[in-house]
Amino acid sequence: MNTSGNCVLIGIFDGVHAGHQELLKSAAKYGKVIALTFYPHPTSILAPERTPMQLLPLKDRIEQLKAHGANEVVVIDFNREFAGLSPDQFIAEILVKQLGASHVVVGENFTFGHKAEGTAKYLKESVNNFETTIVKLSENRGNPISSSRIRGLIFDGDVERASELLTRNHYLVGPVVHGEKRGRKIGYPTANIGLDPLACVPADGVYAGWLTVEGMRWAAAISIGTNPTFPGDRNRQVEAYALDEKDLELYDKSAIIEFGWRLRDTLKFDSLEALLIQMKADCDQSAKLTGFIRPN
Repeated sequence: MNTSGNCVLIGIFDGVHAGHQELLKSAAKYGKVIALTFYPHPTSILAPERTPMQLLPLKDRIEQLKAHGANEVVVIDFNREFAGLSPDQFIAEILVKQLGASHVVVGENFTFGHKAEGTAKYLKESVNNFETTIVKLSENRGNPISSSRIRGLIFDGDVERASELLTRNHYLVGPVVHGEKRGRKIGYPTANIGLDPLACVPADGVYAGWLTVEGMRWAAAISIGTNPTFPGDRNRQVEAYALDEKDLELYDKSAIIEFGWRLRDTLKFDSLEALLIQMKADCDQSAKLTGFIRPN
């Protein structure tokens, strides 16, 4: 086993989920780990209409890769020119010349090069000065762990199962933006989050989780939807109420909303009174699930 030189681990690594973490562990056996990833997502260039939502912004993807064992992360600008490289050009120009690979680790479904003509098997059988290890995809409850599977869980609102596969809470990042300020008037001031168009937003509903701004983390009740109880048309909103906090000044600051548990569907209530009764119940349940202890 060659344990010197650079071990290059290749993939999109969106989410840096449990399967990706297994790849990182495998790569660590063979030397310094360089995680090679691509941005934007290749599908956004090759088939824009099928561009997937992203589980993590690029900055966070890099941080997660390093947190789970990558010594270095190399991000390649994925464009038409790069997509046109043949498998042999990719091997010679990127893996050998640019990254000095002595070992390469990929998942069994890895493809590369022009029209995805290169496969993990092709890489392993190519004549080079590096060895190739193909890692079988990790499974959970009999199914492979994949970014697309996790996205599907999130879109269905199953944030608990998604978090299990991610090994962390799914979260969204964005600036706190001005909303209708209705929450302030009814005693539940919320932080509305401005989101990236590719953010992987859970299904409409009410969730328990956490809101973090400038290092302060509060237990929170989170709402996603269009607030159907109130008149007027509006876009989907993601807003979080920091439990029992009334005078937070968060506008224009970057916020993180973590999803722990789904509480219920979004409902249209017949009256403000009925909504307020349910909101109190949601906050009580959020406090219980997050372990938030209210002062006496």
